[in-house]
Amino acid sequence: MARVYVSIGSNIDRERNIRSSMDRLRAEYGSLLASMVYESDPVGFEGGRFLNLVVGFDTSHSPEDVFETLRAIERQCNRTRCKARYSSRTLDLDLLLYDDRVIQTPKMNIPRDEILFHAFVLRPLAEIAGEDRHPINGRTFGQLWAEFDKSRQKIWPVPFDRPVSNSGIDEQRNRANERGNHGERSTPWYKGGS
Repeated sequence: MARVYVSIGSNIDRERNIRSSMDRLRAEYGSLLASMVYESDPVGFEGGRFLNLVVGFDTSHSPEDVFETLRAIERQCNRTRCKARYSSRTLDLDLLLYDDRVIQTPKMNIPRDEILFHAFVLRPLAEIAGEDRHPINGRTFGQLWAEFDKSRQKIWPVPFDRPVSNSGIDEQRNRANERGNHGERSTPWYKGGS
């Protein structure tokens, strides 16, 4: 089984699209380890504020299969891709990491470059995978977040009620995540539901 991390972002009908994407990911992959949800101003364009988080899950699916599933979920949430790299969107699902693999193809770039450049990706990733290492530079995501210039991008946690269940939590992962979130609240496995 591979450990996968996916970033989730939306600035159009944000709460509904994030909940919908998490439920669809859970239906496809099972329990999700979810960071807190963060709000931020858009980067590179004028528009509504984004909600962002990172989820982790284990899968036996290939990176290509996961990538295609993420695109299908985006389409189900009415995501239309335009040529502009930065624009408003109903849903943005990015495959950040697939174990410690480095994959560079015309479709996929893993690990995603955004991990090192955007607070709205790195902070939630460090929260749930703080002890994991970047596959290229070897630094932990906790170290990378500690060294990140936080004045460049302001993000802030927001309340986001998501139903969770303690059943099926992998205690070893929970302990590792508590070490990685540097004193913030422990992160639950998302079990879905409304």
